[in-house]
Amino acid sequence: MTEPTRQAAPHPTLPAYYPEATQRAGFVRGLFDDTAPHYDRINRVFSLGTGAWYRRQALRQAGLRPGMRVLDVATGTGLVAREAARIAGPSGLVLGLDPSAGMLAEARRGLALPLLQGRAESLPLADGSVDFISMGYALRHVADLAATFGEFLRVLRPGGRVLLLEIGRPDSAWGHAAARAYLGGVVPALCRLTAPRGRSGTLMRYYWDTIEACVPAETILRHLRQAGFAEVGCETSLGLFRAYGGQRPG
Repeated sequence: MTEPTRQAAPHPTLPAYYPEATQRAGFVRGLFDDTAPHYDRINRVFSLGTGAWYRRQALRQAGLRPGMRVLDVATGTGLVAREAARIAGPSGLVLGLDPSAGMLAEARRGLALPLLQGRAESLPLADGSVDFISMGYALRHVADLAATFGEFLRVLRPGGRVLLLEIGRPDSAWGHAAARAYLGGVVPALCRLTAPRGRSGTLMRYYWDTIEACVPAETILRHLRQAGFAEVGCETSLGLFRAYGGQRPG
């Protein structure tokens, strides 16, 4: 795969963590491998009370129904996949995919679902093989938005839908200051206290820095449309949580 253009990357290179764009994927994979045993605890710290309820509601509102075949990309420890499985039910199927072997090992501890190791930019699935794609708070970690959305469109059946849950930089000055203080300061400090032997503090500093540097919502929506998605939109909650959606035509 060719090096992604700067316009297709979700954010520019962050030299404090890796000096070149080609090193992004390895850095991210290693960071999540190292923090996987603590990730659910970290999530409880920064989720601001949204948690399982928010994920479940977002999946339903995006069109997930019983009996569907679902691919949860960047599944991590399976937080979104777990809620998707509850909705899809015994007649459906949820597949989890993640580039981090450490995250997949943690997911296997609590999920009896098929789990695959792979990247969003090159999905190991056949064309038109799933009804629904979800991705929870990981879009900022892909290398190429255009390649990722092209793969999503490819593996969705006609009429299938995608849901991308993200945290975006608040538009208001007050909201941005509050988010920066909490996610950029308080959460990394709490993570260093609750998991002092890991890289949890580094993970959450990186998490906030990618939020700060991420392209605006309009750019993400544009790439979804350019990939071929219809009914593209974004809903924002609390000025911070964003749910991007789209449908494969047909």
